[in-house]
Amino acid sequence: MTYPEKVKSYLWSDIHKMSKNPGRFAKNPDSDFTRERKFGFEDLMRFLISMQSGTTGHELLKYFDYSTDVITNSGFIQQRDKLLPTAFRHLLIEFNSHFPFKLYRGKYQLIACDGCEFVIARNPDDPDTYHPNREAARGYNMLHTTSLFDLINKRYLDCEIQPGRLKNEFRAICNFADRFPNLGNPVFIGDRGFACYNFFAHATENDLFFLIRAKDLNIKRYLGLKTLPESLDTSVELILTRTQSKKKRARPDLEEQYRFVSNDVAFDYIENGSDGEYPLFLRIVRVEVADGVFENLVTNLPFDDISADELKQWYNLRWGIETSFRHLKHTIGTDNFHSKIVANIELEIWARMILFTFCAIIAMYAVVNKKNAKYVYQVNFAMAMKICHHFIRLKVGDKPPDLLGLIGSFTLPIRPDRSFHRRNRLRVPICFCYRSN
Repeated sequence: MTYPEKVKSYLWSDIHKMSKNPGRFAKNPDSDFTRERKFGFEDLMRFLISMQSGTTGHELLKYFDYSTDVITNSGFIQQRDKLLPTAFRHLLIEFNSHFPFKLYRGKYQLIACDGCEFVIARNPDDPDTYHPNREAARGYNMLHTTSLFDLINKRYLDCEIQPGRLKNEFRAICNFADRFPNLGNPVFIGDRGFACYNFFAHATENDLFFLIRAKDLNIKRYLGLKTLPESLDTSVELILTRTQSKKKRARPDLEEQYRFVSNDVAFDYIENGSDGEYPLFLRIVRVEVADGVFENLVTNLPFDDISADELKQWYNLRWGIETSFRHLKHTIGTDNFHSKIVANIELEIWARMILFTFCAIIAMYAVVNKKNAKYVYQVNFAMAMKICHHFIRLKVGDKPPDLLGLIGSFTLPIRPDRSFHRRNRLRVPICFCYRSN
């Protein structure tokens, strides 16, 4: 059995194990997926993972090899409506567990956390997802995902999906910290949207490391400074409290360390209105990223093991999750949803994350041989995913191509220190009537 076939067998085996007790993943555990059907739990999971961007009818025809025994669109929709998104989260965790993670320096697991938005079918009657917009006179609907992504192994680890108008990345990353299996030294790396006392405390309580970019305003508040120096690598011990009364402080001799947390701000370790206090250790690093341009990093990583330059390098690796979003949306077609119902769209987002992870595990195993070249070369991930997507759709008995050889033949040079201006463009969902395949 080749390595790609082994990876595929693990995925299908995990789904088969889940099919033995489908009630755990059904909306109605006592009745859903209890009868033998032509398109049962196992086929439903496989189909959602392997489907492409065509219409539902065309995708079903391809899955059934253009057989007259194909189920109807209605039959598929009835089965899909029984499934909970937790099925795919469970599958993602189980599938990842079969393949050990490579660690930075053999010690740290670098994990990026970031948000991504998906434009869905327009529905002004859904206040949680509908956004009136000047650029789009008719407005648009949107879902927001916050994901964990392993930067060394290029795999998705977890995700939270929220309505666009109710997104809360602070709460999402705190939930990740609470349920992440700490099997080594995970380091959560995030941009300025995740700099908050609540996450720092959740990470500390769960023995997790973090590396978060922060605004100058936040750093001044942490350090109690009015201006920031150009270079900085220091630590600060804070005492968080919900009260501004100095008489209620347990350590009045450490007045300069106290920071007030408003009752309007989420902080899960001090009850609103109480006199409780929470000690918090932070390491503050300020580095130059361009001529005269400085950025701030907040972490709890030790001084003696990780230098400021290394922290800067780690944060630069965070861009890998942004690249993964591009492949997730466009290369494997997550943008092309097959439903207007939010719950069903969530299923497709989860299924595509599993497909992405499946492709990444195989692509990372491929060997790139480029000797005496000007640049170091890497696998062309876009082509690798197209090849793996074809492979996952093959049925038992179909002869697979030489996957690793094909993937290794499509490469791209690694050109370090390149940067591009980031453009934000308004996107609209592709109408169901105009799917390309």
